[in-house]
Amino acid sequence: MEIKKVAVIGGGTMGNGIAHVFAMNGIPVNLIETKQEFADRAMATIEKNLDRMVAKEKIVSEAKVATLESISVFLNIKEGVKGVDLVIEAVPENLKIKTSVWKAVDEAAADHTIFASNTSSISITKLAGLTNRADKFIGMHFFNPVPVMKLVEIVKGLDTSEETYQVVEETSKLLAKVPVPVNDMPGFVSNRVLMPMINEAVFAVYEGVATPEHVDDVMKLGMAHPMGPLRLADFIGLDVCLDILNVLYEGFKDPKYRPCPLLVKMVDAGKLGNKTGEGFFSYH
Repeated sequence: MEIKKVAVIGGGTMGNGIAHVFAMNGIPVNLIETKQEFADRAMATIEKNLDRMVAKEKIVSEAKVATLESISVFLNIKEGVKGVDLVIEAVPENLKIKTSVWKAVDEAAADHTIFASNTSSISITKLAGLTNRADKFIGMHFFNPVPVMKLVEIVKGLDTSEETYQVVEETSKLLAKVPVPVNDMPGFVSNRVLMPMINEAVFAVYEGVATPEHVDDVMKLGMAHPMGPLRLADFIGLDVCLDILNVLYEGFKDPKYRPCPLLVKMVDAGKLGNKTGEGFFSYH
């Protein structure tokens, strides 16, 4: 099976990046949002990122125009998923929202359509159970910024067929990505390893071991990390980090995944990192 057209549900940071890379690689995209203003914001972000690529001479201006022309905006899931071969869900990491999305998609999509979630921690098997095609359900976990990062963590649910996996693996390669297969466990590989490190860095600040700047300096200068864990947490979004840690904590029932109280307090205060202008560091 060849993926000739894709629907991406959600035009936020991950969704607009996913739409960008598919369209830039010649695969038409239906970008589905809930409001026109959100869709306009997503398209403006894609155009800005394409302009940056043109300025850096990574693509020519004609490629920018072709990419934008390959993206169609929809404000209705049922209309947006008609006639596509792959649906990628990139809505917030909230099971209630994802449940509503997948039930609507399952009713409207063609029988052959593959379903993929960009979830960073929620069980693919659980999401697949919301539909009538668990064999065609898979995880495609892209990384931010999507046009730059090479990895796609491909998550196989309990009933994901080998055919579905092969199609998604080959499609990822067409996007110039590196697909890495993992099985369905809380946090998969990426966040099962990353989030406890971030959480421990938050504990180091909470317990007065070091300041955020000094925690990050140790990891950058001593462990050759290009970005410190607390700067990375701000970049990801502290609310997203907390959501993922809660999924790990509930999924494994292991206290080592317990979110640091400081992280919980910062999220409650609305200090979420880059997107709010303040987290462990200030971005005003």
